[in-house]
Amino acid sequence: MLFLVVCAVICGSEGWDEIEDFGHSKLDFLRQYGKFADGIPSHDTLARVMALINRDQLQIAFAEWMKACHDVTEGAVVAIDGKTLRGSYCRGKGKGAIHRVSAFSAANGVVLGQVKTAEKSNEITAIPKLLKLLNLQGCLVTIDAMGCQKKIAASVLHKGADYLLSVKDNQPKLVKAFKQAFPVSELVHFEGDTFRLRD
Repeated sequence: MLFLVVCAVICGSEGWDEIEDFGHSKLDFLRQYGKFADGIPSHDTLARVMALINRDQLQIAFAEWMKACHDVTEGAVVAIDGKTLRGSYCRGKGKGAIHRVSAFSAANGVVLGQVKTAEKSNEITAIPKLLKLLNLQGCLVTIDAMGCQKKIAASVLHKGADYLLSVKDNQPKLVKAFKQAFPVSELVHFEGDTFRLRD
């Protein structure tokens, strides 16, 4: 069932009904990797079984699987960013939207791993958890201004990677130090050698 769900989601299925429909349309393919002797489970059965699986363990297993599928190459860019899952909130039940932080391999076009941010929390607490799951040796990790934190930068370096962090006005002292070290006027009127590629 896990194989069915993962394949269906990779192919764009959203929701248990679509996963069941995917299973019926790809049954011959699925039987190459699993028995499916009784056919495809119903969408209700898929939902019940998936609800019983420990999310944290599934997340760790997924990240390990992605490590096996994804060859880390020297200098590969891994973009870490937070997203809100569309349609995941429910005002009637008082449930807020689900926020996730994911690591995206730009070269391969795949998500290497993701973690859900804790309720009433933000990306700053989720990014270190995500970094623990990933093999980033030799990569360049990019993170927006929310992740521009000393501990996060240290975690990236500890994983054997380099980082490229955005600096914005949410950290005024850092912005001031950055502007002093790299004055924009020097960049605009730079006298040295340059290389430019326009596509």
